[in-house]
Amino acid sequence: MIKEHDITIGMLGMWHLGSVYAACCGKHFNVIGMDLNDSTISNLKLGKAPIYEPLLDKTIQEGVESGRLSFTTDISTCQGVDILWITYDTPINSNDECDVDSVLNSFYRCVEFLKHGTLVLVSSQVPVGTCCTLQKKFPQFVFAYSPENLRLGNAISVFEKMDRVVIGINDASYKSILQQLFAPFTENIIFMSVVSAEMVKHSLNSFLALCVTYINEVALLCEHVGANVNDVSLGLKSDVRIGNKAYLKAGGPFAGGTLARDVVILTELSKKFGESSCVISSIKKSNDLHKNWVYKKLKNKLGDLKHKKIAVLGLTYTANTNTLRRSVSLELCELLLTENAKVHVYDPNIKESGALKDITVNSNVLNTVTDADAVVVFSDSQELKQFSWTKHMKKLHRPLIIDLNSVIDSNIKNVYNVEYISLGT
Repeated sequence: MIKEHDITIGMLGMWHLGSVYAACCGKHFNVIGMDLNDSTISNLKLGKAPIYEPLLDKTIQEGVESGRLSFTTDISTCQGVDILWITYDTPINSNDECDVDSVLNSFYRCVEFLKHGTLVLVSSQVPVGTCCTLQKKFPQFVFAYSPENLRLGNAISVFEKMDRVVIGINDASYKSILQQLFAPFTENIIFMSVVSAEMVKHSLNSFLALCVTYINEVALLCEHVGANVNDVSLGLKSDVRIGNKAYLKAGGPFAGGTLARDVVILTELSKKFGESSCVISSIKKSNDLHKNWVYKKLKNKLGDLKHKKIAVLGLTYTANTNTLRRSVSLELCELLLTENAKVHVYDPNIKESGALKDITVNSNVLNTVTDADAVVVFSDSQELKQFSWTKHMKKLHRPLIIDLNSVIDSNIKNVYNVEYISLGT
């Protein structure tokens, strides 16, 4: 039996998924983080992750200092690992289709160095059937699949305090080493076949996507009949068959490609096998239509947007991160620019405009909203919740606030002479 600290893990792919997994596992095991990007590895050696995530840099630094965590671009170092863990964040194109080849091509470079019988654990986002294909192609290794379940902005906590982990493995003799691997993070390990574990990932994300689109469609109906979608959501979550953690909070569409990717995969599977998936195939369509809710409200209230100043509070894909990957608010900004609007944004995690051409990035909320014809709230940061809207409302050119996710609802409801719009209320 391999002792916990004697397990050596090679992690292939060091962006968000890989750097979080490496940092957390480096507290308990010997971990070699591998990536072909020289800049990424150089920064990781200095304790700087490729993406902002609370506590991530600190955790990486502690792992490097302990000697259990190292980083390299040298793929040949995987020859001494007990587990090769594929942790690339699979690229997604504009149609929410994943580029699996880029992930697999990196793995293929490792094959000649891996010892016979190495456990290859895949957590990258791959279509169902990928691991079985790899197993047939490389019978000298054993392939397992464990779907990642991280959340940008809270990834360290989610990984270190898992409520459960799903593992697909067809060779039962490898269960013990997988139990040792996940023992520091959870006692609840659910074993199943590899193909079932791959389907869990697609099915789970598609179900969450369904919940998001469902409650947003309900919210639109609430606007017409005068109901409050937040009350409706509360009523739904109070039912034990649904639960209070359900993805039934009306607001923005799901974004970032994470959920959409798995909806697309299941939709394509339905087409492949000649099945009519009326529900699944409609999820993405509904979500894409919902992306224009804020834009339509702005056009309805302001008419021609030319030279109108629109203040956008929150730009990143989600809170507590600095990635703009598939950001809904960034898509809105780009759309507003086509209307020749003046777009000003504030996000504490975005320090400069950089590639945000023609978008003015401000250093604080007050500068952003001053003289604005409309304020659009995306971020749920504490700064926005604590901002004195009553005191500074006169700074706005027009007191119009569109708060898609009801972030500042409790702060703004007592402010007079404000036109406040949130989804479904």
